[in-house]
Amino acid sequence: MTTAPPIPFLDLKAQQARIAADLRRRLDAVLAHCQFVLGPEVAELETELAKFCGARHCVSISSGTDALQIALMAEGIGAGDAVFLPAFTYTATAEVVLVPGATPIFVDVDPETFQIDPSALERRIAEVKTAGKLRPRAVIGVDLFGQPADWDALNAIAARDKMFTLDDCAQSFGASLHGQYLGVQAHATALSFYPSKPLAAYGDGGALFTQDDERAALYRSLRTHGEGGSRYEVLRTGMNGRLDTMQAAVLLSKLTVFADELVVREQIACYYDSRLGNAVKIPARVPDSTSAWAIYAILLDDAATRDRVQAALRADGVPTAIYYPKPLHHQPAYRDLHDGAALPVSENLATRILALPIHPDLPADARARVCDAVLAAVA
Repeated sequence: MTTAPPIPFLDLKAQQARIAADLRRRLDAVLAHCQFVLGPEVAELETELAKFCGARHCVSISSGTDALQIALMAEGIGAGDAVFLPAFTYTATAEVVLVPGATPIFVDVDPETFQIDPSALERRIAEVKTAGKLRPRAVIGVDLFGQPADWDALNAIAARDKMFTLDDCAQSFGASLHGQYLGVQAHATALSFYPSKPLAAYGDGGALFTQDDERAALYRSLRTHGEGGSRYEVLRTGMNGRLDTMQAAVLLSKLTVFADELVVREQIACYYDSRLGNAVKIPARVPDSTSAWAIYAILLDDAATRDRVQAALRADGVPTAIYYPKPLHHQPAYRDLHDGAALPVSENLATRILALPIHPDLPADARARVCDAVLAAVA
């Protein structure tokens, strides 16, 4: 057991110290003008985020989950509609499907990249069509752990049945595919600014990107109680989904260092690769892409090995996390909705995966300690 202090899995205090002066300037400006909801920083943030990824429109939202829900609401998705999504992801991706009364159809993932498997998606669509009870309406691709889904394949598959495509980019803003930042690959892209994300607020926050003018206008209406041209003109049933101005100010400050932080995340991932590649299964790279490295996850032989390695790392002051201990179709909230299809890759990953610390304020000695501890534990 080590006597060294524990390594933080995420170090927001160190990041805050780096941006303290600009952060204070931004927050003081909000306190001065007192426009705490949809203040000028919100519009400025939307402009900067859209510029970053090349999207025509960015609509800020109160959380990543609300962003996903608003995107589905805007399409009129509801009872009788099938929405296809990966089984190996966070619950938010599935719960937003149930809120309007639609049915989530869980799809297995690629064993190398952990992204939704296009061939499995095609099989699941065919199964739904054969059953004849649901209409295929949408595909939600999740850019898992910081890497992009196979958007070329997903868009081609969805187009055959005129399905809406929604990119759940909660973990992967700053990643790219074919030289283009994520944000424009699907009909709509949802971001999360939860504090653990690569670009993170000091609370909940999210955004929607789209290239479509009508969708953007709908998103703005739906996030503000369905209002029309004025606050008290109500055109549709909406929700309270606005991003508050304080969070916009925080995000604007963090954007000033975001590109540099992505570089550091890549450096840490490459260091882990070089140290651990011969001892454990390290993350595969999605071809012709870059990763935002929200999560660096290794695979161990089985559940027993993972438990042993995780306990050994904990004793050495190295924190870890399991994303995700159960695939969604095994979760109590969803298993009765699942049609019983076997999703073996997702089920297997849940027993073997282990995430290591990766953040831009992880110093060189801590990176070495992480690798030393993993290598000792699997020896």
